[in-house]
Amino acid sequence: APESLMQALEDLDYLAALDNDGNLSEFGIIMSEFPLDPQLSKAILASCEFECVDEMLTIAAMVTAPNCFLHAPPGTEEIALTCWRKFSHPAGDHFTLINVFNAFKEASAHSASQCNNEKWCRDYFLSCSALRMAEIIRAELVEIMKRIELPISEPDFGSKENILSIKKSLLSGYFMHIARDVDGSGNYLMLTHRQVAQLHPFSSYYNTRRIPEWVLFHEFSISEDNSIRVVSEISPDLFVELVPQYYFSNLPPSESKDILQEVINHLSPVSTMKEEQK
Repeated sequence: APESLMQALEDLDYLAALDNDGNLSEFGIIMSEFPLDPQLSKAILASCEFECVDEMLTIAAMVTAPNCFLHAPPGTEEIALTCWRKFSHPAGDHFTLINVFNAFKEASAHSASQCNNEKWCRDYFLSCSALRMAEIIRAELVEIMKRIELPISEPDFGSKENILSIKKSLLSGYFMHIARDVDGSGNYLMLTHRQVAQLHPFSSYYNTRRIPEWVLFHEFSISEDNSIRVVSEISPDLFVELVPQYYFSNLPPSESKDILQEVINHLSPVSTMKEEQK
């Protein structure tokens, strides 16, 4: 459909993947080397700048592979939630996925047989095939990084700086996937499409007391009761630092946009005054 094509071109433009003539920019050509969604490619390239490539490659592999969390059989839902909480990360689902992947790799390293791997996954209500697929995808992404001579930073997962760097990398690609809890009860209004969505049951924030106000999400699913999947908390300050100004100015009017505009005004009152005079 023409509307879909125009939307796709607009998204690529926001991601700096196109030049003024609508052809791929130099940045867009590098992005196209990755067999991933453009947002994810952009996040990986941003991670080279923020020095968190190792962690970003794991996130990319985990969100590209099938969902690793299995639907718990009736009567075992609470047991499954208890198991998953062991991997839970306070910063959000993207970080939880890194914990799951690292735990799987560690279990594989200590296990001589494939059967033990599968038993470990069953014990934690995780899909062994999905995690193996994530391993394969990650290895392929590492090969692409080496082929096009992009730097791969050393693992540093867990440090405060590393968590912030991962959020910056994610925001560089997924600034179009931001939502705000408008009533304090988990009803998230998306900035771009003004749709209201709830957290997916597999989210580490689901059924917890702490519901973050501002989140970045990997995808929005209408088929699953208007849910946002793979969600991590972000701050408005971080968003306004990394969002392209021309994207922000094209956002539809909303209370969320007004809040973000106030943050921009607070962070740079002088430049805002000049802009208004202009």
